[in-house]
Amino acid sequence: MGIMYIVFLVSAIIIVVTIAVTAMVTTKAYEYKHTIDPIENNPHIKEELPSESK
Repeated sequence: MGIMYIVFLVSAIIIVVTIAVTAMVTTKAYEYKHTIDPIENNPHIKEELPSESK
């Protein structure tokens, strides 16, 4: 077994593991259910008063 064969084998294993982990993380990210906070009682939204409208 030559050194080139060992380097190729290790490189191929690293590439396969990287692709597998990337696929698993991407799949998990797409399965995540995002939620949106309701607009009622949101302290960061300032309601416009009728007298302020232009």
